[in-house]
Amino acid sequence: MSQAGTIVAPPRGRRRRLVISAVLAGGFLAAGLVFAGSASAHVKVSGVDAVQGGSGVITFRVPSESDTASTTGLLITFPAATPFTSVDVQPKAGWTAKVTTKPLPKPLTDDDGNAITDYVAEVDFTATGSGSGAGIPPGQFDMFNLSVGPFPKAPSMAFAALQTYSDGSTVNWDEKSANGAEPDHPAPVLQLAAAAGAQPATASQPGASQAGTAQTAAGSASGDSPSWPGITGLILGAAALVVAVAALITVRSRGRAAPPA
Repeated sequence: MSQAGTIVAPPRGRRRRLVISAVLAGGFLAAGLVFAGSASAHVKVSGVDAVQGGSGVITFRVPSESDTASTTGLLITFPAATPFTSVDVQPKAGWTAKVTTKPLPKPLTDDDGNAITDYVAEVDFTATGSGSGAGIPPGQFDMFNLSVGPFPKAPSMAFAALQTYSDGSTVNWDEKSANGAEPDHPAPVLQLAAAAGAQPATASQPGASQAGTAQTAAGSASGDSPSWPGITGLILGAAALVVAVAALITVRSRGRAAPPA
């Protein structure tokens, strides 16, 4: 029996187990924090048949980043500098879609010689129903498909997407990258393939306005290219695990070398 005020150390075997547990917990905690910070999800857009000057289907991938609220609305705004004159919405169960058009500053002419005076400015998706089953629940994502055209004769184009949650909060995905750093809420950027036999588009070529070229160039860095902060997070997380395993091996080796208590 120990005297009052004397701290009794635990047996060597139990002490070794405690050290091992602490080392492993610290290593996995560090890695978990790094991976969690680098795995942030954003609204993104892609199109397998998105070719400059053509038409195709584009898909918006929308994750619900809130821990408690569902995504119940998605408002997509199309750039006026490179207007879409045709947008068709794929029907989606549990959602309604409203297409809004606006007058073109300068009328265009289609392939048949008809004048086009309006362009599609917005598509507003709204979840129907009520309760926890409406919209996109926390921790899940969904896809929204649109058939659009014509694509501009530029390497990429940026959109703006306003995401609405069931608790009334909103996230506006419309920020352009600056100095190569990804913003907190990057605008979705669509990469466009060059048409067969076409030269790369520049501001001096027909159909590629200076405003459109500047807009798409500014947004291209926030598209689907690798995120350096995310890669750095993966490296640091792996390093944390290596340190934890090395410490575990050291503690176990010392335990085997020590004489019996």
